[in-house]
Amino acid sequence: MASTSASLTLPVLPLDDEVVLPGMVVPLDLNDTDVRAAVEAAQAAARSEPGKPRVLLVPRIDGTYASTGVLGTVEQVGRLADGDPGALIRGRSRVKIGAGTTGPGAALWVEGTRTDQTVPEPLPGHVAELVKEYKALATAWLRKRGAWQVVDRVQAIDDVSALADNSGYSPFLTTEQKVELLETADPVARLKLATQQLRDHLAEQDVAETIAKDVQEGVDKQQREFLLRRQLEAVRKELRELNGEQEGEESDDYRARVEAADLPEKVREAALKEVDKLERSSDQSPEGSWIRTWLDTVLELPWNERTEDRYDIQGAKSVLDAEHAGLEDVKERITEYLAVRKRRGERGLGVVGGRRGGAVLALVGPPGVGKTSLGESVAHAMGRKFVRVALGGVRDEAEIRGHRRTYVGALPGRIVRAVKEAGSMNPVVLLDEIDKVGSDFRGDPAAALLEVLDPAQNHTFRDHYLEVELDLSDVVFLATANVLEAIPEALLDRMELVRLDGYTEDEKVVIARDHLLPRQLERAGLNHDEVVLDESALRKLAGEYTREAGVRTLERSIARLLRKVAAQHELGERELPFTITDADLRGLIGRPHHVPESAQDPAERRTAVPGVATGLAVTGAGGDVLYVEASLADPETGAAGLTLTGQLGDVMKESAQIALSFLRSHGAELELPVGDLKDRGVHIHFPAGAVPKDGPSAGITMTTALASLLSGRLVRTDVAMTGEVSLTGRVLPIGGVKQKLLAAHRAGVTTVIIPKRNEPDLDDVPAEVLDGLDVHAVTDVRQVLELALAPATNGAKPQVPAAA
Repeated sequence: MASTSASLTLPVLPLDDEVVLPGMVVPLDLNDTDVRAAVEAAQAAARSEPGKPRVLLVPRIDGTYASTGVLGTVEQVGRLADGDPGALIRGRSRVKIGAGTTGPGAALWVEGTRTDQTVPEPLPGHVAELVKEYKALATAWLRKRGAWQVVDRVQAIDDVSALADNSGYSPFLTTEQKVELLETADPVARLKLATQQLRDHLAEQDVAETIAKDVQEGVDKQQREFLLRRQLEAVRKELRELNGEQEGEESDDYRARVEAADLPEKVREAALKEVDKLERSSDQSPEGSWIRTWLDTVLELPWNERTEDRYDIQGAKSVLDAEHAGLEDVKERITEYLAVRKRRGERGLGVVGGRRGGAVLALVGPPGVGKTSLGESVAHAMGRKFVRVALGGVRDEAEIRGHRRTYVGALPGRIVRAVKEAGSMNPVVLLDEIDKVGSDFRGDPAAALLEVLDPAQNHTFRDHYLEVELDLSDVVFLATANVLEAIPEALLDRMELVRLDGYTEDEKVVIARDHLLPRQLERAGLNHDEVVLDESALRKLAGEYTREAGVRTLERSIARLLRKVAAQHELGERELPFTITDADLRGLIGRPHHVPESAQDPAERRTAVPGVATGLAVTGAGGDVLYVEASLADPETGAAGLTLTGQLGDVMKESAQIALSFLRSHGAELELPVGDLKDRGVHIHFPAGAVPKDGPSAGITMTTALASLLSGRLVRTDVAMTGEVSLTGRVLPIGGVKQKLLAAHRAGVTTVIIPKRNEPDLDDVPAEVLDGLDVHAVTDVRQVLELALAPATNGAKPQVPAAA
């Protein structure tokens, strides 16, 4: 690379915040004192030298001169386009500025040295590629500006130095960038710098164009949407005028709606804050939609709406008696609630400590006893609105407490929705199947119910969606469940437990006659005088066709009877009116399914052989009769020990061990051949082997079965028993006495043995059931054996003596 250097003495022409590169031609205003002085000094010097006047163009930035200038020749002096005097100057080459010197005129003279460098021909490969890239970038930029003539000029430049200096015309370069180009003496380095500057500018331009395009598209979309909304409003206005509607009927003025609504103070404040957010948000913001949905929900809730309770206590009791037979416990509890609430209101104690006198009752009992339908009757008796909330299978805690508003599709919980559906703040809410609530990774809904069903907390219930306090203290909550053990203890502690243990046969007959039969006659399309169901038929249906705690199967049997009669009438096989008696049942719906043991042939009864005893148990469907069978293995098999079958739980297995241990230790006292228990295997089986069984209440039943097996004495057919046995022979108390006695009554048992300490539970058993049973309360298993085992016959061992 060659360079030229020659010493020069030139007048300085300062350029304020401007830069001229070699090859550029620029007009300068001679009204500027410094420009005029430099041009005049150059003209004066040119008179004594051949050639055009020469000046040194030096950038002056913030009063500081650059270290490199450009030798320029004054091509012409005349008038500029605006009429002012001016000079046309062409940049020739770079000059390194040296020391100042003297010269003609008022201009500043300096000594300088030319620093131009040239690139030898032919161009090296990398330089040629650089020239090609710069020309391509410059061409792309010039085409965007529409400067097609300049494109040809740039393409015609082959000199590397001239091509790099040509970027001095670029308007996008800053003064600092041009000074950097001026001070770069190496042409190749200068071209690299110019190429990089042009490349950066094109990249910025592309980004700016992309942003401008996106902004323009957004503006166009907003303008289009604005225009369409205006057109939509105009169309709606015209439609309202055609339909004769008022201007503001479809207005969404939430602020006016909130201020006009009868809301509690804190709820009003929260709603107005949300209205402020709504007014600040744009129509396109998703938050606006969330706020509108939330405001609609808040405004639809009956914050201060309440129904007046019916304080006619006698009338309420009459309503309950008319709609439900039996269930005296629940009726008494509702009557007590109304009486207390009436007296509180009369004494000005309606609201105490921010709470009203709500109630939370848990109705626990087998299926079909009327738990769910009782809720509607309670609401009817109290004059309140009724809402049913089905909780069976609910596994998400948000179903109770609601979802956070940040979730898409968020909704308030079922409790808030129930109050909203009722339209009052004091409805009767039935939480159906509360024992069927599950839990998984989404939380435990039963835990969320703790606050809802706590009378001390539910006056400030806070739903996750609403996030404002909701007073539930005036709501009467009725929870229904089949299995008490499935309800969490903390939740059960917050409710008042009312057990519905099933109906007696007389109650079933009354329910069937007064409630089930009229309903099924209507569903079958029959009048009450066309088909009459005799009481004997109802009693046989309840006793032998449907042995259950509730009345669902009984209702289905009645419906089946009426369908048969209706079909036979349509086929011309039967004339109406028709009275169905117990003798007609077999011909219409077949043979009975539940014949009592006492009604069977003595040889076919289960207790016709020694080693079989009748026990009583409680299942999820109410009370039931449970049979226990015992047998001894052949001593030659060598299979000693105890074998238990019938899907027994751990507690029941332990009861069998206790019964066997008691007989082994007290066999001599009871005159039993206990040697057989040592040498032979004992097998105890509970029929209905597919049904899981557990609990200690079969202890005396297993003891009796083993004693019967060893003594050869049969267990009385009419005797059933329940009670836990201890190693010393004591009979310990158990649960579910009422349900077990109802089951014994349904099964035709006449004698029942229960623990002495369960005698207080007999107060809950209906009188007609107790009248049909001979109940013996015992304390020792010896008394059980005396009562349950039949007398010894045909050389069998003598009767076991009573305990002292």
